[in-house]
This record gives sequence, structure tokens and C-alpha cells, in this order.
Amino acid sequence: HTHTHTHTHTHILYIYSYHSKVLVRGQAEDSSLQDRGQWASKAEFLLAVAAQIIGLGNVWRFPYLCYKNGGGVFFVPYMLFLVVCGVPLFLLETALGQFTSLGGVGAWMKICPLFAGLGFASQMMILHSCVYYIVILAWAFFYLCSSFQTQLPWSHCNNTWNTDSCRGFDRHNMSDLSENATSPVIEFWEREVLDLSASVDRLDSVNWRLALCLLLVWTVCYFCVWKGVKSIGKVVYVTATFPYLMLLVLLVRGVSLPGAVDGIVYYLKPNHTRLMDPQVWMDAGTQIFFSYGICLGSLTALGSYNKFNNDCYKDCFRLCLLNSSTSVIAGFAIFSVLGFMAQEKGVDIADVVQSGPGLAFIAYPRAVSMMPLPQLWAVCIFLMILMLGLDTQFVSLEALIMSVSDLYPTLIRRCHGREILLLLVCLVCFLIGLLMVTPGGLYVFQIYDNFSCSGASLLLLSVCQSVAIGWIYSADRFSNNIKAMIGYQPLCIFRLCWPSSENISVCVQGTFGFSLMFWSPLTLANGVTAPVWATVMGWTLTLSSVSLLPLWAIYSLMNTPGTLQQVKK
Repeated sequence: HTHTHTHTHTHILYIYSYHSKVLVRGQAEDSSLQDRGQWASKAEFLLAVAAQIIGLGNVWRFPYLCYKNGGGVFFVPYMLFLVVCGVPLFLLETALGQFTSLGGVGAWMKICPLFAGLGFASQMMILHSCVYYIVILAWAFFYLCSSFQTQLPWSHCNNTWNTDSCRGFDRHNMSDLSENATSPVIEFWEREVLDLSASVDRLDSVNWRLALCLLLVWTVCYFCVWKGVKSIGKVVYVTATFPYLMLLVLLVRGVSLPGAVDGIVYYLKPNHTRLMDPQVWMDAGTQIFFSYGICLGSLTALGSYNKFNNDCYKDCFRLCLLNSSTSVIAGFAIFSVLGFMAQEKGVDIADVVQSGPGLAFIAYPRAVSMMPLPQLWAVCIFLMILMLGLDTQFVSLEALIMSVSDLYPTLIRRCHGREILLLLVCLVCFLIGLLMVTPGGLYVFQIYDNFSCSGASLLLLSVCQSVAIGWIYSADRFSNNIKAMIGYQPLCIFRLCWPSSENISVCVQGTFGFSLMFWSPLTLANGVTAPVWATVMGWTLTLSSVSLLPLWAIYSLMNTPGTLQQVKK
């Protein structure tokens, strides 16, 4: 027993020594290199991760999925995926970054070089998401500025952009509406904000007002990230907590509105037959991967700034509980307001329920226009959207920049190399994003949204992560690495889930099979069917990331001396 204890203690000291060497490697080689940095406190780490994983999807996607997939019954597949996939992979990525003190690419190169393509694929996905996700913030900023007018511009039909078909939708004139009638909120969204074209083939010139909003949001992101963990650690105190304040205000206001109870009943009303629908299970699985930021490399990047002995195991449970709780609470806030809107309009709640941008920029603006002090509630909503999206954006951007600087420390961390790299990335993403602030930009945005970070791609990466840690590196070995950091072993369920790639593989195969079985051309805004070139563009975006997995594996095998068995060892 004494011999075993001494051996284990020596092993832990060796790991800690190795880790410390990794931390100071850059400074040892060249004292002119900038320090990589660490979180000033545990609170900064928790808030930064919360900022990354708690985003717009919690507010505008999860409540809709609950309503769509059987109300309270949706929690059954959701909780199953959370326990089997979500929490284990969340801990895996966070602990991987903390143990290696490296970002998404460097960590996989260090721990399992054959699967370093995982890091490159995840960074490519982050790059794609940085291009299109921030466009939502540009739209929200446009709405925020419009909310300071004496009368909300989407609440009436007396604007220059309104057509003769514009009608105010309320219970007093619902019976008088023609089939071609439109609402002022839809005309504001399509004609004033987007200047939406009728065809995906027509991009035309850039909308300079949206382009200016996009530039302003990118500028804010740049200055949030330019000093790395030092600046992010301070900014998240505001961006990660303010949305909770706004969500609490909206929840209190929402449940006090007439018709709120009807909306909440629609949100949670159980329909047990939906459990037999494979679409429900696919929605639950993809929601877990999207909302927890799994397989994007950002969790690894944020974990790499931790101290070696930080208890990432308990942090994992705290953050997962916070994330899922936020999604559930957001559902009450959203559906209470939708119930009020349905009662005011005299229609069924099913007629006003939407998800995604439709909820944020059509349903909710219409709802606040029916409330007393509509300008106040509009400002609250769009500030919340801005904060939720902004912190997700700049944390993802930091993960990308840090992964590159880990690969080329002598180049990036010298002098102002990091700031220059960040400026170049922001500039390139801004220029590509200009395509999405043209009259046909919404169509381009939807192509990016559907293909660049698809659920199937994330599930595929999760299988590779499971194989790399569970079988190649060994789940027991990784569990011992975590014990070396926190002083005790994680629950055995984690050691069972990490190597269970066959279980996750079933999810992936089921997702692909289900998608192919019911495949149809992508339908874009206003029922526009995506042309062939748009579908090709979408699959190109998908392959630009997932293809890096086999390409890197082949490259590694061809350039590593020895047999396959020796390479594995």
C-alpha cells in the first residue's frame, strides 16, 4: 500500500511538473513573449463559461422545442442526452484544457496527436459561427436604436416603408383582414431592417445602416478580447449577469400579464405520444450540443486559463445546472408573453409561437407594442439579446485567437502580434459578413446557420472525441489526470460514458438516417427554396470543418515513423 501510494504521489508530482513546464514554456524559450495569462479568480472562469454556453439558443430555441415536442415530455429525452452526452463531454473538454493548459488545437496535439483534426475542425466551426452569429447582434442593435422613438416604428402602418396591405393585427379587425394583409412588425423587419429581396440570387448593394451596426458590434468585440483573459475576465461581470437581470424583469412582467397562464400551459402541456417520434429525440440531442457549446473547442480554451488544481469537476456540475435551469426559466418568460399576445389578438397561441429570429424580431416586438410603456420593454428585450449574443461571440473569438497563438507562440505572443491577429480575424469576418447585410443577406445567413455548425457535424465530432479519450488515450488514464488536478476520482459514470463511442455513434447514424429519410431542399425565408448552388455552398461549409478530421489523421500517419501500433502508443 505504501509503495502504491508513493508511486501515485510521484506520478501526480510528475504530471504537475509537466503541466507547469507547459505553462511557462513560452517564457522559458523567449522572455520577450507575452504571458499566456490565467483567470484572476474562479468567478471569472465561471462567468466566462456561462457567457459562452448561455446564449440566444436558451431564450429563443429551447422553449419552442418544448412546445413543439410534447411540452413537459420533452424533458425526458433532454435529460437523457444531458446525462449520457452533455455533462460527460462538458467535463472532458474543460478538464482537457485545464490539464494541458492549451487551447482546442494544442490540447489534442499534446494528448492524442492522431485526433488533432478535432481541434482544427472545431476552430473552423468557430470561425464560421463568428461570421454569421454576430449579424444577429447587428439586427438587435438596429432594433435597440429604433426603440427610442416616441412611437415604436413597428407598431403602426404610417411609415414610409409600409405598403397598402399593412394592417394592425388586433382582435377588433381580425375578421376584416384579407389574405394579402401584412402586419407592421413584419413590414418593419422585411422592408426597413433587411430590405429583403424576393430571390436568393439577388444580393444587390450593402445596406449601409446594417453595415454600420455590424461594424460597431465588431468594434465592441475587438476591445472585449484584445487583452485576452485579462479583459474578458472583467467584461463578463457585466455581459454574463445583465441578461439574468433582464430575464428576471421580463419573467415578473410576463407572468403578471393577462393570458400568461394559457401561454405557460401551452409550454408545458405533456403529450406522451411524442416520445415515439424520432424527431423529438434528435431535437433533444442537438439542443444539448448547441446549448452547451460542446465540440467547438471554446470550453477547452476557457479551461486552459485555470490553475492546475482548480476543481473543474464541481464547476462542471454547477455550470450544467445553471445552463439548463436558464433554458427552463426562459420558457416561462417567453410563453407568458406569447399567451398575453394571443389573448390580445384573439387568436390561438399556436398562431403566435415562433423560434429563432422570428421570435426575437417579429413575435416579441409585436408583443411589447401591446404593453404599457412599450419603449421601455423593447429596450430591455434588445439589450438582453445584445448581451446574450455579445458574450458568446467574444468568448468564441478568444478561443479561436488563443488556439492560433498556442500553435505559433513565438510569432503571436511577441510584441503586439496578438492584437494584429485579432484585428485581421475581425476584419475578414466583417467583410464576409457584409454579404448578410444585403437585400439577399437573410438567405445567406440561413445557409450558414443550417450548414456551418450543423447538429450532425457536432455529433460526428463527439464520436471522435469519445474514441480519442475513451479508447486511444484511455478513459481510466484521463480519469487519473483529473484526479491529479482535483484530488479525487470523478464518478464512474464518466469513465463509462467517455469510451461509449458506440452509443453516441448510434445517435449520429440515427440523425443522418432520419435526415436522409425526410430530406428535402432547404426552405429559406418567405418559403423561398434554396437553389442548387446554395445547397452546394452549404455542404461546402460543412465539409470545410469535418473533412479536417480524416485529412489530419492521414497526414499524421504518413509523417509519423513506425508501425500503426507504434504510432498509437
